[in-house]
Amino acid sequence: MPDISEIPFWGLPQHERMAAFREMRQLERPVFVRENHVPFIGGGPGYYALVRHADVTEASRNAGIFSSEPCSNSIPDMPRWLAVYFGSMINMDDPRHARLRRIVSRAFTPRVLSKMEEDLALAASEIVDEALRAGPGDFVRQVAARLPVRVICDMMGIPARHHDTVLRRTNVILGNADKEYTGIDPDFSRLNVGRGLVKLLHAGHSLNRMAARLGAQRRRQPTGDLVSLLVNGEESLTPQELGSFFILLVVAGSETTRNAIAYGLKLLTDHPEQRQLLADDFDKHIGRACEEIVRYATPVIQFRRTLTRDHGIYKKGDKVLLFYNSANRDESVFKDPDVFDITRDPNPHVGFGGPGPHYCLGAHLARREMTVMFRELLTRMPDIRSVGEPDFLLSNFINGVKHLRYEW
Repeated sequence: MPDISEIPFWGLPQHERMAAFREMRQLERPVFVRENHVPFIGGGPGYYALVRHADVTEASRNAGIFSSEPCSNSIPDMPRWLAVYFGSMINMDDPRHARLRRIVSRAFTPRVLSKMEEDLALAASEIVDEALRAGPGDFVRQVAARLPVRVICDMMGIPARHHDTVLRRTNVILGNADKEYTGIDPDFSRLNVGRGLVKLLHAGHSLNRMAARLGAQRRRQPTGDLVSLLVNGEESLTPQELGSFFILLVVAGSETTRNAIAYGLKLLTDHPEQRQLLADDFDKHIGRACEEIVRYATPVIQFRRTLTRDHGIYKKGDKVLLFYNSANRDESVFKDPDVFDITRDPNPHVGFGGPGPHYCLGAHLARREMTVMFRELLTRMPDIRSVGEPDFLLSNFINGVKHLRYEW
């Protein structure tokens, strides 16, 4: 069985990786995986890989036992000089997590999201206008990456001239092992890890500073945008909390939806019968189609939890990784899990995280973005299709698509 702790494993073809997780699901108990020591950060002895749907959902529900502290988005514990930028509420338990989630949830109420519907449709239309003028090319760059980052930046009140900067910074943050985004070989040598951390810190500092400037402006002169909501009122975010939340928002809200849209085009191209089904009655099928795309693609591969006490086979302080990609192919839950089926019902996937306090706050927004974009594409580019295989991100965290050729 391949070693999932090694970087080369995550460069294997998708079907080979999924075959390895299929083997792991057949084992009697979660396998213990050794942890790599990362220069300047450190590391522990290892973690248990939770690969079954039941194990992932149990850990997600029981936050009191499977803690998000000290961090959920890093296998090694995150040092303070990184956590200041990448800490955010996903690395917290209640009551700190509940407080932050209560504040930021103001931006994701049904009433707020319904007001965005017209803006989403306009944004999707303008993106397709530009894609039609540009002609066939890279679907990720021309389409998939553009809508989510525009939506998030518009919510925050960030001018259009900064959108490309935000996208480049998030690419560095999530593509820290990928040489295309960092210019650094993906290994654990002190030199390359040090260079990578410098780039990561620069990206985090840049986005944090952008949020801090906006926060200061909105405290003086509220405009009604998301930042104004977050920094004013009885409960508000501190400058540090605002910066960390902004990084979380652009990373989780932009990059993951972009990958779902890119995978969606590839899947609909590879399964023409599913595409035809969607095209014949878009409104009937798009809801389940979005869920199936997220299940099949699983843009976020895993998050970490840490045991607060002894529990079953685990000891207090043990790390576990919740592998959503594997849980979403669990044969005991999904019939024919490797089949892409937009009519799948029920579809209890964990592509937005498992049930519990850390279920994705922006899941509803992601569904709306996917819906408006695929409606626009299938209406105005009825023959749109991907060409060749995607160029995948080298990452054990994000199941990303860097490039995808397309035509119509």
